[in-house]
Amino acid sequence: MIMSNNNPFEGILLIYSYTRKQAIEDGVLVDLTAWAQETGFTVPVACTASVWNQYIVPPGNTQTQGQSERGRAHDLLWMLYVSIRQQPNAADLLMFEVIFMNAQCRQQKIQLKAICGPGDQNEPVLTVMLPHEN
Repeated sequence: MIMSNNNPFEGILLIYSYTRKQAIEDGVLVDLTAWAQETGFTVPVACTASVWNQYIVPPGNTQTQGQSERGRAHDLLWMLYVSIRQQPNAADLLMFEVIFMNAQCRQQKIQLKAICGPGDQNEPVLTVMLPHEN
């Protein structure tokens, strides 16, 4: 089989596709784009439900310590922004760290992964996930 445009999937019947929009609607991804724009991002940004539930949603007892979803999301987005600026030649994957307050009201350094890939219209988008997630 000769491929004219180097697309290994050329001529293959597409059985199913799952869009980023559907993933956000289903709760698999959480859209952070509005907050990310306030931080300086010019591309859509989302995080996985695992990141959202494990780190952005504050443990119940930390809310009295001033922890909120908005504040924790800001911390994540700011550290991602700084990491991107520090590594301008990084390819499509970037590992970075964020410090979150844990349920014992102690600071905990968390490693996260950001992937830049094509969105539903092939536009660049960022997705933040746990290191083991794909």
